[in-house]
Amino acid sequence: MSFAVEVLGLSKTYGKVTVLDDVDLQIPAGTVMGLLGPNGAGKTTTVRIVTTLLRPCAGTVRVAGIDVLRDPAGARKRIGLSGQYAAVDANLSGYENLRMVARLYGMSTRGAAARAEELLAILGLEQAAHRRAGTYSGGMARRLDLAGALVARPAVVVLDEPTTGLDPRGRLDMWRVIGELVDDGTTVLLTTQYLEEADLLADRITVIDRGRVIARGSADELKTSIGGDRLTVTLAAGQDVAPARRVLAQVGVGEPIHEPGTDRVSVVVGDGSRTMVEALRRLDDAGVCVVDAEVHRPSLDDVFLSLTGTPAPDADTREPATDDVQEEIMS
Repeated sequence: MSFAVEVLGLSKTYGKVTVLDDVDLQIPAGTVMGLLGPNGAGKTTTVRIVTTLLRPCAGTVRVAGIDVLRDPAGARKRIGLSGQYAAVDANLSGYENLRMVARLYGMSTRGAAARAEELLAILGLEQAAHRRAGTYSGGMARRLDLAGALVARPAVVVLDEPTTGLDPRGRLDMWRVIGELVDDGTTVLLTTQYLEEADLLADRITVIDRGRVIARGSADELKTSIGGDRLTVTLAAGQDVAPARRVLAQVGVGEPIHEPGTDRVSVVVGDGSRTMVEALRRLDDAGVCVVDAEVHRPSLDDVFLSLTGTPAPDADTREPATDDVQEEIMS
């Protein structure tokens, strides 16, 4: 199998803090890899290393067959990066932004103009092509940023939380564009805080926690790995969760999980409806006040909670800010 991105034994530390610990990723050409993890798991650090913005302490990274550490300039020619924040010049029009990027890639004046117009059409920005980018909505600015990442027709596109902050329409537009990229043979590495996004777009998903890979597989494989239906009960505010966990441990399979910061406790069950009736009876006998209960099939949220013990990811907080790592950018 041909891998467009191959990461082996990737490690990164800052003093005594280990951000990445022996991480492996293999992304077949023309597919989407979803990289998920809780706050500070190492997602953004991984992206920075793959895109040559940060040097690892150990490991090998190859993009389109090129060793990123040995030939970062060659790797950059094959990578398009759209980060968490739209990197556009607010004082230039959308067309001028893309033409400038194309010229920086060495395209001729005519070629740069043609590529800018082509991308504006692909991203649905023709009507705003000559408007100052500073007047764009958040969704339009993110699409323009993605267009900039596509100027050089990269073999690999890295999207670091591309739909964060977008409204539902903006997210749908971005999902459509990503799907079209993959249909055209582009390989995508996607980090996201929206699990439904990974469920919809990713062919394979890798989950990392505290800098280590803890699970990998398709969305269906990951859901199957945590068992059958999940019973979730919501306790009255301020209720002690310990008695509820003891009861659910008796009727469920495996250890019940308490979602931090909530009054919700859940457990995998074999026969959902019948087990819920029995669980509610036992909880009542134990004096536990339940305000809601539901049984549902596993989702990626359940997988994430089961694997990491925390709810769905938000934004990395353990990892150093970009300004703290500029000196390590590969030359």
